[in-house]
Amino acid sequence: MTRLTVNGTPMEAVSDPGTPLLDVLRGEMGLTGTRFGCGLEACGACFVLLDGRPVASCTTPLSVAEGRDVVTIEGLAPGDELHPVQRAILDEQAGQCGFCLSGIMVSAAALLARDPHPDEEAVVAALDRNLCRCGVHRRVVRAVLKAAGEVTR
Repeated sequence: MTRLTVNGTPMEAVSDPGTPLLDVLRGEMGLTGTRFGCGLEACGACFVLLDGRPVASCTTPLSVAEGRDVVTIEGLAPGDELHPVQRAILDEQAGQCGFCLSGIMVSAAALLARDPHPDEEAVVAALDRNLCRCGVHRRVVRAVLKAAGEVTR
């Protein structure tokens, strides 16, 4: 049994400790917002926050999450309110197919938590490991900069 906190709730996972965290989140815990993309840490679709830092859950074994805090896209916002990044992505119509967006929003939220006033260069750097096949990067960067204004209010 592996104990971890997921989206603020203490959980116990029964999967083998070597099971990818992504498989545990999606299969065992029913949190399907985090996507499987490449399985090689190359696309960012599977990013979750592990103690506040974005990690590729497709290659992170469950054992690494033992006793730690995991935040998925479902836990990014408290209650019924959207996180400022989620709201800005919608407002700026920054998504197209949406497959990459959960990982992008997790990465952006981590950036804003550590730097509430990022410039465009910092946003681009923070999202460097997140790929989007639809090509909406410019709109996503604009949305994250807009969200930065909301986070600091």
